[in-house]
Amino acid sequence: MAINMEKGSVSIDAQNIMPVIKRWLYSDQDIFLREVVSNACDAITKHRMKFGQEENEGVLVTVNKEEKTITISDTGIGMTADEVRRYINQVAFSGATEFMKQFEGDEKKGDIIGHFGLGFYSVFMVSDKVEIVTLSSTEGAEAVHWVSEDGMSFELEAGERASHGTDIILHISEDAK
Repeated sequence: MAINMEKGSVSIDAQNIMPVIKRWLYSDQDIFLREVVSNACDAITKHRMKFGQEENEGVLVTVNKEEKTITISDTGIGMTADEVRRYINQVAFSGATEFMKQFEGDEKKGDIIGHFGLGFYSVFMVSDKVEIVTLSSTEGAEAVHWVSEDGMSFELEAGERASHGTDIILHISEDAK
């Protein structure tokens, strides 16, 4: 199934929550990095639980001073377009909790630290624009590209990524550089 360009608004539980996240929810701006790295580690754990450990799994954080970007890349389970809609576009939805229900009673269950939802949106404290490029480990999945400049509206379209995992590209705002 081809992914067509779509635009929409992020579904949230409370109106005007982004200003709260940006200014008051997190007192330490650096928390955004912990949140997205935690999500990346969770994605690797999910992939490992479904498919076993891979040789080159990991999280890479890259800073590009010229382009004013920070990219967090992982070799985790990745997401389909439907999963991006569900886990990214619905603030405060806990993808990790739902995933763990699949493994109840399984001794290799492990500990999923992060949750999608609010933690991910902490990136907007320091970013003018956020991009997600992801490819699910699901057989036949297509890469997805998600972009938001304010955390409230987004664009979702087909993306380009050769292997499973996710890149989160943060375009750092002038006041946060």
